[in-house]
Amino acid sequence: MIALLTGRLAHKSPEAIVLDVNGVGYRVQVPFSTYFDLPAEGANVTLHIHTHVKEDAIHLFGFRTPLEKQFFQLLLTVSGIGPKLGRDILSNVQAEELAGALARGDLARLSAIPGIGKKTAERLVLELREKVKKLGLELSTQTAAPGRAPDSGLLDDVASALINLGYKETLVTKVLAELAPPDDTQMEAVLKQALKRLMR
Repeated sequence: MIALLTGRLAHKSPEAIVLDVNGVGYRVQVPFSTYFDLPAEGANVTLHIHTHVKEDAIHLFGFRTPLEKQFFQLLLTVSGIGPKLGRDILSNVQAEELAGALARGDLARLSAIPGIGKKTAERLVLELREKVKKLGLELSTQTAAPGRAPDSGLLDDVASALINLGYKETLVTKVLAELAPPDDTQMEAVLKQALKRLMR
């Protein structure tokens, strides 16, 4: 069971990264919280790994911090939450904010996450509220900064990543039209701004 990987970041995208460990490329799926924190391609990086074994495949999920990995594994203990949905949840909300929503029993906030309906939100609160309180996390909030419009190719990549997360294409298009990041903005920054608007 792989628990930790250190190697060269050979490729990164919102869907997955490739980590070159002594000549072996490991495909690792990561949430946006980890993706945003990654260095440029070619740099060395260490990821905390959760290995998910299925009958026909082995999938690796990577996290920059032990806390992210711990939260991911907590999510997997909830009935109906698989690794893809667990990753998508952490892509839509930071671990600290998710802990706050669970501790408060904020069903509206949890139901706003794509793939999480009211019943699943209730189950998350019921099964995880006491567990996350033990983590001692605090609610964190951030605001987006205005700027100028990015190029269309960048917006297409961002739109694809958000649609893969479960957001409706019409909503994604509307939100991206409202964004105005600086001309030299990286994809990570545009994704962050879009997610902040989508999570309101």
